Amino acid sequence: MELVAENMGVKIGKKEIVKNISLFVKNRQFVGLIGPNGCGKSTLLKSIYKSLIPHKGVVNLGKLDVLKSPEKKVSQSLGVVGQFNEINFDLSVHQMVMLGRMPHKKLLESDKKEDYQIVEEALTLTNLLNYKNRSFLSLSGGEKQRVILARTIAQQPKFMILDEPTNHLDIRYQIEILSCVKKLNIGVLAALHDLEMAAYYCDYIYAIKNGEVYAQGTPEEVLTSETIEALYKIKCQTFINPITKGLGFAYNM
Repeated sequence: MELVAENMGVKIGKKEIVKNISLFVKNRQFVGLIGPNGCGKSTLLKSIYKSLIPHKGVVNLGKLDVLKSPEKKVSQSLGVVGQFNEINFDLSVHQMVMLGRMPHKKLLESDKKEDYQIVEEALTLTNLLNYKNRSFLSLSGGEKQRVILARTIAQQPKFMILDEPTNHLDIRYQIEILSCVKKLNIGVLAALHDLEMAAYYCDYIYAIKNGEVYAQGTPEEVLTSETIEALYKIKCQTFINPITKGLGFAYNM
């Protein structure tokens, strides 16, 4: 399923945070957004999945007009994994993941055998099957984020948005989460901080600066020394990582 966002604009108060951005994600493509803090990456994503209402723009997911469609209808096709926010009530891991089935249920409809099977599959994909009876609040930050990913997988989305999902997580959990999403083989749009992760997982990258698209293309085309210096105000050299065979970065501090 393809995602097309055209001429997106977002204002917070009188300040324009996102300025006429258009982007395109092909079917089963993993597309990344990079850029410094405050450049508008997360605001752009929030406007695409309607957490923020853009003052202009159009978002189409396949034939679905995202901005004009009911939330439940959108949630049947679009899943979102954001930065984790703590909750004040406790559920088991299994109960948390079962919440992902809600977009596919009628009001007060009980869980069916199919729902349990889908949740078990989501727990298996995220290596959480042995955690299903654990208290969600007892888990580490990385484990909680995997539960949120499992809940999103249980939605059975045709497209997924990752809104800086690995922020504040150690390298192990970053790799676990991004590898799991990559294996889903669906379209993905992800805001990422780590440039090596972006280079390794992304098929295509949009570099955002001051609310606008500064550069776009394959990782090799976008993640150049010149672009990195323009975005982050730091000099670096790029090289081929002998282990991952992808791009690596050496920063001059």
